[in-house]
Amino acid sequence: MPEAVSLASVQDAEARLRSVGYLPSTEIATSVYLADRLEKPVLVEGPAGVGKTELARAFGQATGRTLIRLQCYEGLDESKALYEWEYAKQLLYTQLLKDKIAETIAGASTLREAADRIAGSEDLFFSERFLLPRPILAALRSEKPALLLIDEIDKADPEFEAFLLEVLADFAVTVPEIGTVKALTTPRVVLTSNAARELSDALKRRCLHLYIDFPTPQRELEIVRGRVPGVSEALARKVVAAVQAIRKLDLKKPPSIAETLDWIRALVLLEAATLDGQLVSETLSTLLKYEADIGKAREHLGYIAGAELPAGVV
Repeated sequence: MPEAVSLASVQDAEARLRSVGYLPSTEIATSVYLADRLEKPVLVEGPAGVGKTELARAFGQATGRTLIRLQCYEGLDESKALYEWEYAKQLLYTQLLKDKIAETIAGASTLREAADRIAGSEDLFFSERFLLPRPILAALRSEKPALLLIDEIDKADPEFEAFLLEVLADFAVTVPEIGTVKALTTPRVVLTSNAARELSDALKRRCLHLYIDFPTPQRELEIVRGRVPGVSEALARKVVAAVQAIRKLDLKKPPSIAETLDWIRALVLLEAATLDGQLVSETLSTLLKYEADIGKAREHLGYIAGAELPAGVV
């Protein structure tokens, strides 16, 4: 069975995350290291677009684990997250084995007796042969060490959150027809939340907590340099300074890191060398997603285009 890499230190965690293209802060690297060595889930909260899901992917890649993702939504229940029975396959087997079924019930004098004989064969049809694992069960049964990403847990109902407590506490689940399924290897678990609702204290107690905010100017500049190869240093600095200034406005949705990258890629395509008020105004729709936010930013074009990074950002 393939083995995952165990992180040796915070510095090792940071280096491995960087090697797969994720630029972590020391706090992020520390949380990843502790989650790996303590074998505890980590709950990652923060605004949309700051890299929570990307961190889970990088964590998996950096430690050699298979990423298994469960996207949460309102109405998600255990069956969609845990397992389902392949009813079409069961029906096909029933058709193929109909002669054997006829032999089983041959001679039964009543319907009850016939039903009892068929019931004795239920284990055939409710066995692992017909079990269709969903993300949680797949992570537990994975022969290769896995990282289970439970994305946007705040969108799921509190009842589903309660179901997760058993999984996170014991890394085991019960399938009534088969029994208890325990993890072949303890998966690493990352839960993300955009704080759409308050999560329970019981869930939080089972997790390490990490809050990822919008990046500092220095870290955002490093991300831009790493993700947009060939961008001029002058344009990279002007864009990061402009985005940092825009985030200080009273907006419905401040721009995320992903939107910073979209904006600078658009500017590179437009062969922009620097920023001015007109160019900012013409391309704001790449960065901001609400018309009211775009209008508010256009009231401060001089402030945005003229923004500069602090002297210490290199």
